[in-house]
Amino acid sequence: MAHDLVDTVPGRTLESLYLDPLLAITRANRGQVYPDRTAPVQLLVDIKSDAEATYTALDKALRTYRPMLTRYGPDGTHARAVEVVVSGNRPRDLMASQVVRWSAYDGRLPDLDGDDPASFIPLISDRWTTTFTWLGVGPMPPQERRRLDHIVTTAHADGRRVRFWATPDQPGQARENIWRTLTDAGVDHINTDDLAGLRAFLLAADS
Repeated sequence: MAHDLVDTVPGRTLESLYLDPLLAITRANRGQVYPDRTAPVQLLVDIKSDAEATYTALDKALRTYRPMLTRYGPDGTHARAVEVVVSGNRPRDLMASQVVRWSAYDGRLPDLDGDDPASFIPLISDRWTTTFTWLGVGPMPPQERRRLDHIVTTAHADGRRVRFWATPDQPGQARENIWRTLTDAGVDHINTDDLAGLRAFLLAADS
């Protein structure tokens, strides 16, 4: 597994890096990832290769780990320790045709106005700069803050979560302003390559 094909290394697979460790953890914690947190942990799988072929292989692999995975079916969502969401090159028609799935579909902002249930699209993700011009310098324009609030409110009303990618990720005040605005608005996931920096920010915000 890797973000780019050139960076792949034999043995670094979805199973060895994520699924096997998560299965071991959930077994040790009696069916959940964190001993003090029952809500599912989201595993976002970003497909970079052929959508249908890669998803078919993913779906086959996930079935081995069914005891820990959230199940999606005609009777809704049955939450377990790990919730897999497929992003990137998503084979929408193929996924929608399945009666039972072990992963869900990562939607985009236009899906806020669609008819698909949260059991198919539990997450709405999009590029920050597609919708917003504000990059954390100075106050956020009021109309853009209203747009952000509308996105979050609409998604949450439908039982979905919200994520933006391509937000500023260089340490500094602009990034903190973005992160603070996202958390204040109720955005559910913050994208960053600086996990230690985000952890410090969130701990400071809770103190």
